[in-house]
Amino acid sequence: MAAALMSPTPFFRRFLTQRSKPTISCCSHSFKFKRQYTSVMIVPTGIGAAIGGYAGDALPVARALSTVVDCLITHPNVLNAAMLYWPMTNTLYVEGYALDRFAEGLWALQPVHQNRVGIVLDAGIEEDLRLRHLQVADAARASLGLPIIEYIVTDTPLEVEKWIDPETGKSTGRIRHPDSLIRAVRNLVNRSKVNAIAVVGRFPDDDTDDVDDYRLGMGVDLLAGVEAVISHLVVKEFKIPCAHAPAMSPLTMSLSLSPKSAAEEVGKLWIANNFIFGGSMTLEFGN
Repeated sequence: MAAALMSPTPFFRRFLTQRSKPTISCCSHSFKFKRQYTSVMIVPTGIGAAIGGYAGDALPVARALSTVVDCLITHPNVLNAAMLYWPMTNTLYVEGYALDRFAEGLWALQPVHQNRVGIVLDAGIEEDLRLRHLQVADAARASLGLPIIEYIVTDTPLEVEKWIDPETGKSTGRIRHPDSLIRAVRNLVNRSKVNAIAVVGRFPDDDTDDVDDYRLGMGVDLLAGVEAVISHLVVKEFKIPCAHAPAMSPLTMSLSLSPKSAAEEVGKLWIANNFIFGGSMTLEFGN
């Protein structure tokens, strides 16, 4: 379900002072607080979590939890299973940076109907791979009726870098040209009035040895950490939802694939789920 995220209003601030734990409704009426029980489900990204550290393997847990709460608030690492997902009407899908601000009491959530989605494509993506992503966007518009308004190519390749932190063992990374991403998003927001962003960055193709453990259900997702870095950058700067999909060459077939990571094999253009979720992610406004 979609939600809007904004600075607490004076009423909301009074409400926060009157009760020890703020609640939020999954209904479409803002600040009614009709629901009695709200739960937040978080699975940290890129740390090799036993449940949720792979390709949407926390989704069954989220589905179960959603049946015993009035409103479930969670994030992409829980609900994204590459090309697979499961819609839940009482669940709010919130990008990680926005979820942090909500947990701090700085932003509030309000359900919304739909977002206008803009696409940012990394200039480092090869022409044929770029075309395939645009064809997925066309499919999402034609078959799902999603409001994908416009796409833009960054003026400079983002140059995504990823690695495992030797001290913590978690995946992380950076983009060498974050200003190029910021300029592209700003152009979309100003020109087309989009209020949700799908970013596709060209990721380095993995050596088989680097991903063998992950595909066997024992390692860390090498992509997850820097994907979070990218989406956090956009949400922090523009206070609108952002989801990221990596553009990569497909890996060779594995004969010993863990079910926990098998969703990655359904398709090699992960952007489709971002369109589905981007159209219904929280709309974010900062303080």
